[in-house]
Amino acid sequence: MQILYIANKNYSSWSLRPWILLRALGVPFEERLVPFAAGSNWKTFRDFSPTGKVPCLVDDESVVWDSLAISEYVAEQHPEAWPRDAKARAFARCAAAEMHSGFAALRTQCSMNCGIRVRLRGIDEALRRELSRLDELWGEGLSLFGGPFLAGADFTAVDAFYAPVAFRIQTYGLPMQAEARAYVERLLALPAMQEWYRAALAESWRDVGHEQEIAQWGEIVEDLRAA
Repeated sequence: MQILYIANKNYSSWSLRPWILLRALGVPFEERLVPFAAGSNWKTFRDFSPTGKVPCLVDDESVVWDSLAISEYVAEQHPEAWPRDAKARAFARCAAAEMHSGFAALRTQCSMNCGIRVRLRGIDEALRRELSRLDELWGEGLSLFGGPFLAGADFTAVDAFYAPVAFRIQTYGLPMQAEARAYVERLLALPAMQEWYRAALAESWRDVGHEQEIAQWGEIVEDLRAA
């Protein structure tokens, strides 16, 4: 059975991507959660990942250490990981790649932290531009392919790549247009997303670096996590 190494569910947006994809596709795997370590995650994660980062998928002798590469690896065995329609598949791959390499302001100013609610001190031009791009991108996909997911009727890898954004929007109360907001609500309501969220709330440990990122950009107004 494939082994998927991930980090804390409260914080690790990169881990969520392949985890939610495998869950949504019904692909069996063994989850191994390795918490973020004080001092050096690289030393801890190097035990299983050549880059010292998560996620990392181990399938017998194959080691796949990047979330996009894991998605493609899974798709080789489960083609439904990407849309069947060629036009939808091209859009999905572009949108997933854009998330994989972009949205720097969103990542920096709105670090994933599932179990809290945060009031940002403000939304600067860089973040505002990226939120506008999300509205545009999601609207395009939903309009072109009929929804309810970004590339059509089925949840695919492109939705997995935007699943962490849904948690970010929930945590920070980010302003989105109605169509994008409805898409976020659909993602958050998925059984696998609810499973991840419950596990994130149950985590009692805290990572200092992630908590400091929150304090840099906003104020915690509600903490729903286990003490």
